[in-house]
Amino acid sequence: MFTGNAITLTELDAGLVELCFDSKSGPVNKFDQATLAELAQAVSLLAQHSALTGVLITSSKSTFIVGADITEFSGVFVKSFDEICDWTHQTHRTFQQLEQLPVPVVAAINGATMGGGLELALLADRRVIADTAKIALPEVTLGICPGWGGTVRLSRLIGWQAALEWMLTGKHQAAIDAEKAGAVDLVVTPTALREAALSTLQSLVGEEKVLRHTEALVLNDDEQQALDVFCEQQLAKLDPRYPAAIEILKAIAKHVTLPFAEAINEEVKLFAGLAKTDSAEALVGNFVNQQTVARIGKRMAGQVNPIEKAAVLGAGIMGGGIAYQTAKSGIPIVMKDIQQPALDLGIATATKILDKLVAKGRSSEDEKAKVLANITPTLELGALSDAEVVVEAVVENPKIKSVVLAETEANIPNTSVLASNTSTISIDFLAENLARPHLFCGIHFFNPVQAMPLVEIIRGSKTSDDTIARAVAYALSLRKTPIVVNDCPGFLVNRVLFPYFHGFNLLLQDGVSMERIDKVMENFGWPMGPAYLADVIGMDTMVHADDVLQAGFPERMTHANGYVLKTLLDANLLGQKNGEGFYQYTTDENGRRVKLPSAIAQALIDQAVQRHVEVSDEDIIYRMMIPMCTESVRCLDENIVNSAAELDMALLMGLGFPKFRGGAIRYLDAIGTAKFAEIAAQYADLGGLYQLTEELAARAAKGSKIYA
Repeated sequence: MFTGNAITLTELDAGLVELCFDSKSGPVNKFDQATLAELAQAVSLLAQHSALTGVLITSSKSTFIVGADITEFSGVFVKSFDEICDWTHQTHRTFQQLEQLPVPVVAAINGATMGGGLELALLADRRVIADTAKIALPEVTLGICPGWGGTVRLSRLIGWQAALEWMLTGKHQAAIDAEKAGAVDLVVTPTALREAALSTLQSLVGEEKVLRHTEALVLNDDEQQALDVFCEQQLAKLDPRYPAAIEILKAIAKHVTLPFAEAINEEVKLFAGLAKTDSAEALVGNFVNQQTVARIGKRMAGQVNPIEKAAVLGAGIMGGGIAYQTAKSGIPIVMKDIQQPALDLGIATATKILDKLVAKGRSSEDEKAKVLANITPTLELGALSDAEVVVEAVVENPKIKSVVLAETEANIPNTSVLASNTSTISIDFLAENLARPHLFCGIHFFNPVQAMPLVEIIRGSKTSDDTIARAVAYALSLRKTPIVVNDCPGFLVNRVLFPYFHGFNLLLQDGVSMERIDKVMENFGWPMGPAYLADVIGMDTMVHADDVLQAGFPERMTHANGYVLKTLLDANLLGQKNGEGFYQYTTDENGRRVKLPSAIAQALIDQAVQRHVEVSDEDIIYRMMIPMCTESVRCLDENIVNSAAELDMALLMGLGFPKFRGGAIRYLDAIGTAKFAEIAAQYADLGGLYQLTEELAARAAKGSKIYA
């Protein structure tokens, strides 16, 4: 009847027609522009079918429809508000034409059904779902709202409160939970899905068509009051920096009682308005960047065999974390140290993580035992004889690391990848005494290993492509996101982070309160301010890394008037490691950590003040963020990282850069390169970190973005 690149129409018995999604251009079905055009064509044919008695919507993929093609959003969202409304209405017209066919429509939901996929299913008269499938309207995570009828149809089908709970979180709903809520009508096994859906369709043939999902809700006074109270409570909780959830809440409260057509118009306007926000641009950009990074990693890992056995040198907190993550991923790992107490600590670290998972019901004692059985603690180098990847995680001392690496290289297969977990020390320096530098690279995990998704893979000047590919494959097997960077002081994340702390140091020396700086930067979107973050990392670690950056880039990263963090370190204020840094840490009666400003730290800060400068909150933000942004651009200019997408994702995953701002480059682009140049010029007297690179200055002169 109809065969396209993504959709087929097939005549069944007795006037029934199957509308099947089966994209020939990818592994999943999604609503790109081509598929939407095909759907419009197919629905038009259905409307012209004189003998049509029913429509069965199916998928030939393992998923149903995963939603819109998000990679196309950037091209849509740059359009005007009215143009976005027109674009959205086009799909609405197709959906409504399918919905208003004078025959029953049944959707057979066989797998993941997200966003626009669920919106399509919602217009059906009945939904039959496989018990393994999950559904969701996750648009809020992209800074937008469902735009093809989801806010209207779902709220009328399952009630405003349940619909809001789904949409404000974007969480996936299991099939059985969706049935309890009333979003689907029947849950069956995957093998029984088609037959059950077809049987449901056949049972509806000839019955009066009732569009339950288009009927406005009628609220009595008590119900209206409940809605008002719910909205008030939610508004008090929602973060205004993520406006989508707030606007979805307001929209449904407004349109749930309106006629269907008016409600749809409200949704379209809401979608177009959110599409024009900086938050949506950033969050959609994050998604696209994440896909880009995943694609790069998958391509590299596909060039080599999977890693089947690993080893870690050093059984401290990092070594134990690496051992745990590797073992948890099903890869046997040898954990080597020179002292039995260290091995005991490494096993204890892994055990502690597992115990917490068991206590929370996210693991079992049997699973815990399997993970621990995958870790072989040893004092003998000979135990590394069959390891394919060996990660060194000993003390952050270049001399010690060099000795350990050379000794290890001599005792492992001459095909094995040898890597350092160093956070700052040059990979080329560590490779100087190695016989096989082409098999050496950096594999930099972030602490805590089990929680942090990023792994920096550092390429030295002699590191082979095969070595990098194997390191990437190892990181992916641990369910981490690897980003490949070239060797330089601090690599990528720390090199970009410490200019931020340079700005912090200058603000302290200008008499700005550290508590105020923390508050301003937390309001900016960081999970914690710089003083608190320094305490969490540890003042010793902070100063060591800063020393490396100063030595590597003395022309712009040297502290002309001293470094406050070094002053605190000299006074043994280590941060959370010993209970006192910028803040003093104690516990309350419930065992929860309490932080209060340290009087000792404040006295030391007062002594470091060079002058007293009046600054606005905006000044604080710019003085902190300009150095991070300019150094990020330098990393791009110097090919330390291959793309803005990889750089921004590294900052999001490694530093907790505010998601709604999208990373340093996305943030810079949102300001505009020309405007950024104007702002940076106001702080030029603060030093080299406030100076633009030639490339950035050239872009600013043209007003062009860094992202294409």
